[in-house]
Amino acid sequence: MSTPSSPTAFSAAVAAVRAGRPLTEAVDELLTQLTREERLWLLDGDLPFWQGMADMLTNGYNLTPYPMGRVERLGIPGLLFSDGPRGVVMGKSTAFPVSMARGATWDVELEERVGTAIGLELRAQGANFFGGVCVNLPRHPSWGRAQETYGEDPLLLGEFGAALTRGVQRNAMAVVKHYALNSMENARFKVDVTADDAALHEVYLAHFRRIVEEGVSGVMTAYNSVNGEWAGQNEHLMEGVLRGMWGFEGVTVSDFIWGLRDAAASLRAGLDVEEPFRQQRAEHLPADLEAGRASWDDVDRAARRILATQVRHYAALSEPEPPLEVVFSAEHRALAREAAARGMVLLKNDPVGETPLLPLQRDALTSLAVVGRLADVANTGDNGSSDVRAPEIVTALRGLTEALPKARITHVADDDPAAAAAAAAQADVAVVVAGYTAADEGEWIGGDVLSDADLLALFPPPGDDPAGQSFADFLAKPGAVDSISGGSAGGDRASLRLRPVDAEIIRAVAAANPRTVVVIVTAGAVVTEEWRDAVPAVLVSWYSGCEGGHALADVLLGDVDAAGRLPYSIPAAEEHLPHFDRDATAITYDKWFGQRLLDRDGHTPAFPLGFGLSYTSFALAELTVGELTVGEPDGDSFTAAVTVTNTGSRAGRHVVQLYGRPTGVDAAADDFPTRVLLGFATVGLRAGESARVTVPASTRPLLRWTAGGFVPASPTVVIEAASYAGDPDAVTAPAELALA
Repeated sequence: MSTPSSPTAFSAAVAAVRAGRPLTEAVDELLTQLTREERLWLLDGDLPFWQGMADMLTNGYNLTPYPMGRVERLGIPGLLFSDGPRGVVMGKSTAFPVSMARGATWDVELEERVGTAIGLELRAQGANFFGGVCVNLPRHPSWGRAQETYGEDPLLLGEFGAALTRGVQRNAMAVVKHYALNSMENARFKVDVTADDAALHEVYLAHFRRIVEEGVSGVMTAYNSVNGEWAGQNEHLMEGVLRGMWGFEGVTVSDFIWGLRDAAASLRAGLDVEEPFRQQRAEHLPADLEAGRASWDDVDRAARRILATQVRHYAALSEPEPPLEVVFSAEHRALAREAAARGMVLLKNDPVGETPLLPLQRDALTSLAVVGRLADVANTGDNGSSDVRAPEIVTALRGLTEALPKARITHVADDDPAAAAAAAAQADVAVVVAGYTAADEGEWIGGDVLSDADLLALFPPPGDDPAGQSFADFLAKPGAVDSISGGSAGGDRASLRLRPVDAEIIRAVAAANPRTVVVIVTAGAVVTEEWRDAVPAVLVSWYSGCEGGHALADVLLGDVDAAGRLPYSIPAAEEHLPHFDRDATAITYDKWFGQRLLDRDGHTPAFPLGFGLSYTSFALAELTVGELTVGEPDGDSFTAAVTVTNTGSRAGRHVVQLYGRPTGVDAAADDFPTRVLLGFATVGLRAGESARVTVPASTRPLLRWTAGGFVPASPTVVIEAASYAGDPDAVTAPAELALA
C-alpha cells in the first residue's frame, strides 16, 4: 500500500517527516486530530469480532489483510496484517522453504533476498505489516512449530531474523515473534515458563535484542505466561526489557484472539494493539478507563507508538509500488528453488564401489525407484497460520521425473516394505522419501482449546449477532475443529524418530539395492540410529517449498553442491535432550539445550551443530582475529579472517563457522557453555581455488549476565574457525576480551 495520493492528515505528517520535521512532533500533531473514540479504535483490530471469526472459520485464514487501527477520516492506513514466515499467507503466493530450511543455508544475504521477495508480494496484495519474523528458540526438537524458526543457536536466530527484517522492510513493516519463551505448541495457551535473568538475557532474549537493533517495526507477544504473567500483559518484558533496556521504538501487538487476558492490564503493561479483531479492548476498555483501571495517558502512549510506526515506515518508503505480477513470479519461484537447494543437508555419503553414491550421474542413470508416501505429496509444512497457498507445488517425484526424462522411474507410495524392495531391486538407484507432514508437527488448535472456559470467556458476548449466535452451532458440527486447524493434528511431535514402517522400508530397500538414498522431510532433529547404518546416503530436504522437488533433483544430481549445514545438533538418543512434556502447565527453562547440553554432559551427537557434507572438500588455514571488545555502542562486533581452500575436484560452497571457547570455563561448575557460536560466513569456490574470507562476529555470546549487566565469562578465549561445532580440524587463535 502506498501513501494516499490525495492530501490527508496522515500524508501531511509523512511529508513533513520526509522534509525533516521530527517524528515526535508530526505524530503529536496527528494525535491531537483524533477523537477519543478514534484513539481507542487504534488499539485493536477493525473487524467486529464475530464477523472476523465467521470469515476465518468459513473462508480460511488471512486470505486478505487483517486491518488494525485504520482511521479513514485522517487517511491513517492502519496496520494491514499478513502472516508468514514461509511466504505471504494471503492469496496465492510463493511458498518458500520453511525458515528452518533457510537457516540451514547459513547465508544471511540469501535470506535478505527472500525477505525482499516476501515484502514485494505482501505489498502488491495490499498489506503493510508482516507477522512472519519468527525466531523462537526450539529448546527441544519436538516443538511443533520448529519449522517456523531458524535453528537452535541465539546468534544464528538473531542474524537470520535481522536479515529477513531488512529484506521485508523495503516494502512493509516487519514483526518479530513470539516474545518470549514460546517453544511448546500443545500447551501454549496455558503453560507458565519460568526462567531466571541469566537464562533470559544470555539465551532466550538475545536474538530478539539483535532484531530490535536492526530496526524491526513490530514485536508480537507470545500466548504463554513468563515468570507468572501472560506475555501479552507482561510489563517487565515489554516496558522493562524491550523498551527500557533495548530502546525499542516500534509497536507491540498481541498474538491472535487469546494473546491477552485483561484489556486494561495489557494496555498498562505496554501492549499497544490487540490483534486481530475488535475483542476484549472494545468490550472492556471504556469501562476500565471510567473506573481508573487504565488511563488516557496509557491510551495516548500506545496511540503515539502506533502512529509513529506507520509514519516512520511510509516516510522511509522509497521503493515503487510493485505490480500484482510479482506474486508467484518466475523470479520468486527461482529464488525459492535456490533457497531450497542451498539448505538441503547431506548427513552421510559413503562410497558404493570406488566413489561416494552422491551426486548421482545423470547420464548413467537409466532407472530409478522413488519410494515413500511423501514422494508425491505437496508437503510444504503445517496447515496453520504459516500456510502459504502456492498455486503449484513441485513434489519430489515430479522434480526427479522432469530432471531425468530418459530414465524409467517407478514410484511405490504404499507402506509396503516388500513392494518397495522389489521396485528397488529393478532400479539403478533407490530414493526413499520419509519423514513428517502437518499431521505430525505444526500449529495446533485442539478440541479442548475450543471448550476451555477460560479461553471462551475472552470472546465478547454474541448478543444478537447472527455470527456469534451460530458459533456454538458451528463448533458442534462434526469436523469443525479440523476445519479450524486445517485438517491436521499438528502440535508437538510425539517422537523424534521416523515411523517404524519407514525404518522397515528403508532397511528392505537398502538390502535390495545398495545404491539407496534416504531423503528426510522434517523441521526438527530426527534420530536415525535404528536404520542409518544400512544406507550409504542420507539427505535432509526439509519442507522445501513450492520448488522443492526441482531443488531436490538439483542436489541429488549434483547440479548444485550439497551446501546446507545443520542449524541444530542431532542427538544419538532422546535421553540426551532436556525434559519435554507437551502438556505441561509449568516448566523451567535453563541455559542447557542442543549442542550446549551435549557438550556439557559429554554426549557425542549423531551430528553436531553446523555439520553437513559437500560434494567437494575444504581446508581452513591462517586464522587472524580482530580486537575483541565488550561495550556500547557497537563495541560487541569484531571480525576474523581465514583462508578457505577447495581441495576437491569440483566447485562447491562452504560455511565457515566461528566459535569461542572461554578459557578455563567449566560448563557444569560455571553454568556457562564451553563453546559458543560467534559468527559465520559462506563462500563459493572453484576446484583448487582459495579465498581469504572475512567472518563478521560478536562477543555477546561470550558474556554472562549478572545483577549489574553483562560481563565476560572469561577474560581470555580461544577462537575456532571450524566446519562445525567441535571440528577437530578447526584452526584456532587465542584472544582477550577488552572493554570498548
